[in-house]
Amino acid sequence: MYRVAGSHLRSLKHHGASRFASTSVVKQSSGGLFSWLLGGGSTKLPPLDVPLPGIIIPPPLPDFIELPKTKITTLPNGIKIASETSPGPAASVGLYIDCGSVYESPSSSGASHLLERMAFRSTTNRSHLRLVREVEAIGGNVSASASREQMSYTYDALKSYAPEMVEVLLDSVRNPAFLEWEVKEQLQKIKSEISEINDNPQGLLLEALHSAGYSGALAKPLMATESVINRLDISTLEEFIHENYTAPRMVLAASGVEHDELVSIAEPLLSDLPAVKRREEPKSVYVGGDYRCQADSPTTHIALAFEVPGGWRQEKTAMIVTVLQMLMGGGGSFSVGGPGKGMYSRLYRRVLNHYEQIESFSAFNSIYNNSGLFGIHAATSPDFASTAVDLAAGELLEVATPGKVTQEQLDRAKEATKAAVLMNLESRIVASEDIGSQVLTYGERKPIEHFMRAVDETTLNDISSVAKKIISSPLTLASWGDVIHVPSYESVSRKFHAK
Repeated sequence: MYRVAGSHLRSLKHHGASRFASTSVVKQSSGGLFSWLLGGGSTKLPPLDVPLPGIIIPPPLPDFIELPKTKITTLPNGIKIASETSPGPAASVGLYIDCGSVYESPSSSGASHLLERMAFRSTTNRSHLRLVREVEAIGGNVSASASREQMSYTYDALKSYAPEMVEVLLDSVRNPAFLEWEVKEQLQKIKSEISEINDNPQGLLLEALHSAGYSGALAKPLMATESVINRLDISTLEEFIHENYTAPRMVLAASGVEHDELVSIAEPLLSDLPAVKRREEPKSVYVGGDYRCQADSPTTHIALAFEVPGGWRQEKTAMIVTVLQMLMGGGGSFSVGGPGKGMYSRLYRRVLNHYEQIESFSAFNSIYNNSGLFGIHAATSPDFASTAVDLAAGELLEVATPGKVTQEQLDRAKEATKAAVLMNLESRIVASEDIGSQVLTYGERKPIEHFMRAVDETTLNDISSVAKKIISSPLTLASWGDVIHVPSYESVSRKFHAK
């Protein structure tokens, strides 16, 4: 059979060679298959090694392309403008403000959440309809986000529309109209979000970990609570903006816009902001604690967390924690995909592959400027809750014990961490956010090589020593669902702090 097939193949090759042996034959052909099918006349095709007329071939890329540098300009009033160029046709511009729920007072509780919902609504210069039409006219995309320590407003579109992007962005932030009917509409939507919070137990537990684990600013809720909805009004928003949206606490960041162009566009729109003294950062103290919420659910959600001391301001520790979280990994009991989806992480191989009662089991971290949380979240059947807590405690104690993590596991986690960071930074919006966040935190944007080097330098001793330091802090335990079988706080805490 193979001999016959080979004979046919040789004959086909020979036949093809006789038909297309020279370019002169091609030039005299009937114009190709499509011409023959459509009945067209003969055309002469140039040889493949001759460039088509009028086509300019771009020069090949060099072997090494230097990464764009982030340039920063500080205006006289203290606001910073930072940007980096990119080769693509689009750009992302964002205004990042050192402001969030940590700056809320009892009277302004929930203001950050409402401001996020009120972003890109009516301003004193344009209606909401006109703003939407202007964004759609250039194919743009706008978004806003509120976190505990930062507010962000972003605009993504083609870079040729940079002046329009910056003007609309700054008009939306600086000149909100806060029309009464728009504010009431968004308050109703927040009420709907609150009523649906039980549909997101993991998010609820993350909020609970902050309220139970901290005393001070980080204990304040990120989502507006039902008790404050009726107190939030236009005057609360205006006062909160007046106190916190000040020049020294703002960074206008862009990915894909030339720096000089961005400065020339933005400076006239920002130079009139008053230069005021930067407000002192609110203090937070990690204390640990216990939160339990009984709910009618077939699944019990449990989270164990500890403090990451120093937060991003101790960046070496923060980077080790990032690698540690990737090392432990985890995920859902059903995960589509293979390598890169967490299926080779410790929690997946050691827990999820062996206990069918567990629906999800994953490590998490939430890091802020001066503190952070690191721990494990588990979702399991109620009667397996006690075992799930034991497994989570055991895994945290394991990584804190020298010799329990292998070099192969660490190397895989380091490569996965670098890949995740680099792939995320391919997004213009992520790159813009990274510029703004770093400038707000450090006063500069550190090169990516700096963080890659920190990952590469992470050792097995770093992993065990940082993990040991983390679990030496007080435990924060949070649970939701059928919590009857969740062990007591004292019994779980003794696993880590046995005398």
